[in-house]
Amino acid sequence: MKEQYADIIVDISHEKLDRPFQYRVPERLRDVLEVGMCVTVPFGNGNKLIKGYVTALGEQCKFDPAKTKDIAGIVQKGVSVEDKMIALAGWIRKSYGSTMIQALKTVLPAKQSVKQLEHKRLERRMNPEEIRSLSGECERKHQTAKARLLREFLEQETIPKEWVTGKLGISTSTIRSLEQAGAIREVSETSYRNPVKLTNVAEHRNTLSDAQRQIVEAVIGDFDEGKKGTFLIHGITGSGKTEVYMQLIEEILSRGKQAIVLIPEIALTYQTLLRFYRRFGDRVSVMNSTLSPGEKYDQCERAKKGEIDVIIGPRSALFTPFPNIGLIVIDEEHESSYKSEATPKYHARETAMEVARLHGASVVLGSATPSLEAYYRARQGEYRLFTLKERLTGGTLPAVSIVDLRQELKEGNRSIFSRKLQELLADKLSKGEQSMLFLNRRGYAGFISCRSCGEVMKCPHCDVSLSEHHGGHLLCHYCGYSEPKPALCPKCGSKYISGFRAGTQQIEEKLRELFPGVRTLRMDADTTRTRDSYEKILSAFANGEADVLIGTQMIVKGHDFPKVTLVGVLAADLSLSVGDYRAGERTFQLLTQAVGRAGRGTLPGEAVIQTYQPEHYAVVHAASQSYEEFYEEEIIYREMMEYPPVSHMLAVQIFAKEEQNGKQLAERLSAVVKSMMGQHEAAVEKLQVIGPAPASIAKINDIFRFVFYVKHPKYDRLVQIKDVLEEKCAMMQTGAESVQFDFDPMNTM
Repeated sequence: MKEQYADIIVDISHEKLDRPFQYRVPERLRDVLEVGMCVTVPFGNGNKLIKGYVTALGEQCKFDPAKTKDIAGIVQKGVSVEDKMIALAGWIRKSYGSTMIQALKTVLPAKQSVKQLEHKRLERRMNPEEIRSLSGECERKHQTAKARLLREFLEQETIPKEWVTGKLGISTSTIRSLEQAGAIREVSETSYRNPVKLTNVAEHRNTLSDAQRQIVEAVIGDFDEGKKGTFLIHGITGSGKTEVYMQLIEEILSRGKQAIVLIPEIALTYQTLLRFYRRFGDRVSVMNSTLSPGEKYDQCERAKKGEIDVIIGPRSALFTPFPNIGLIVIDEEHESSYKSEATPKYHARETAMEVARLHGASVVLGSATPSLEAYYRARQGEYRLFTLKERLTGGTLPAVSIVDLRQELKEGNRSIFSRKLQELLADKLSKGEQSMLFLNRRGYAGFISCRSCGEVMKCPHCDVSLSEHHGGHLLCHYCGYSEPKPALCPKCGSKYISGFRAGTQQIEEKLRELFPGVRTLRMDADTTRTRDSYEKILSAFANGEADVLIGTQMIVKGHDFPKVTLVGVLAADLSLSVGDYRAGERTFQLLTQAVGRAGRGTLPGEAVIQTYQPEHYAVVHAASQSYEEFYEEEIIYREMMEYPPVSHMLAVQIFAKEEQNGKQLAERLSAVVKSMMGQHEAAVEKLQVIGPAPASIAKINDIFRFVFYVKHPKYDRLVQIKDVLEEKCAMMQTGAESVQFDFDPMNTM
């Protein structure tokens, strides 16, 4: 029987995750030892027994076998939070491709040298008569500072030390002298930083509708029966998904469990947190990138000790070290920000399901426009699907107009605003109602289209748009196909062929030209650089300090403004024409979310979608708010092209300082995968390789980038291919080049 060896991390504090140590697995432990287990190992010259965690198992010894020590034993105790985190890191490394150290640093809270907050106060130890007597004695000796402090203690028994040293100007030596005299004593207390700074909140609770109550009963019923599954709530904008989440959390907390609520953008944190804080008070906290290292560390410590039960934040909040998670909620689950763009490139949805498996928890996904992956799996029976079709406010979905910008151009309107949108803006301004203007710039990648007929220049091989590059060439970032940029539209011969050039600042200027005196707020990357800028802009708009809010995608995500009765979508085509197979899905989601911001109060809402492609199914179905009809069309396209979720796709990304070296490595690695295609009958294997080709941005910071894609119906097969490529890279010793893996990528690189 071959020997088995284990890689062991002996200290999981963040700075020391530099390398694991290897130990031999004794025969008695071979069938029971697993990645993530806590073990005891002899360490150092004295062979002191210390705890460690198994990060990998294998048959290859990396050192001298004669000098390799045996694992002493498995720590027999309940599975700790750390054990689950190590196991989760092992799963992430295997499923997404990275080193174990990278995976551990992703899931473990950073252990930094952070001091706890310390509060010091001074307490009176003598009775008032003794204090008065001592004060008089100090005055006779002209010890004015002592006398002044003692007079304060005649009024109160305890005083904050910072007030004494600050406001009263008393020195520490004076305080020490009175301590020695037995008059006062110093008391010190430590506390955790709490990033939640909300005041004057009262509990707010809505009565659930029948549809909402059925969801809660079904999820909790399955939980109590031990069926810890995944549930998808497809609810239109304003249908009350958040109220369902809160009721589910209340039920889970009553069972002694904790809950994690993931939200896609930091911009949503304040509004969402306020609603949860009103219901659950100090048992709620937040985790996001705006917190200081001290605040992050303290939230992890509070979670471990059970001082909080609910954590809210973006995808990194998934790794909050709760000991007993019962529920994970992923709101707006379709958002691409749930996919990490840094190695390991994990997706929060699948990772949440693994966290839930480790803890015996349930996962609830919610969206008005579910990702095709989630809806496809719900249709396949992997998730349980619920639908909320009515707005709880009693309001109806807005009336939507689609404006053909080609027709506007023909009739002489060269403005950013269509005539329909101008009329409605004037109407809303005269009535004192609010409007939102959304510039759809998501994924803007320099595509070329005809403003006369709407034709977009596309790759003949991949059915994605070609991107404009310097030198007058159009390039496909999937297969590398290239063609010269045409001077005239190949469909109608028009000379109006170009990219789109407009920004939020330009729109704001044009709006003020049209409507002098209009009050505007702008929300984009430039105006939201500071920590509290999101909150300030949103609060100002909610308080009626502006008539029109102009912004990019961040203004259409989950915000609820009852006074908004008009939403204008400018240039719906920008995300539609990005060279990406998800372009139609993203456009539908963005347009649906944008349109859903109008008419959320008692007043009816209207929306205008301006587009050069009014007949595109993503635009048509977004206008009618019909997700099912969009899904049926989009899934046919995915089936034909074998794109996710019907098939799976692995992006192999190559980075190199020398362009030729990067190109050669990409060709060698893709050749390895192509050679696998001949190992099985094509009908059985169904393996496809696309590329290699230069990445969408071929060079960043003097690093050249290449990519090729591998498709296969089974995710596990792509994991095997990733493992083979990792071994090949290790054998090649690619020092100057690096390789990253991205499963079912959300964006082309």
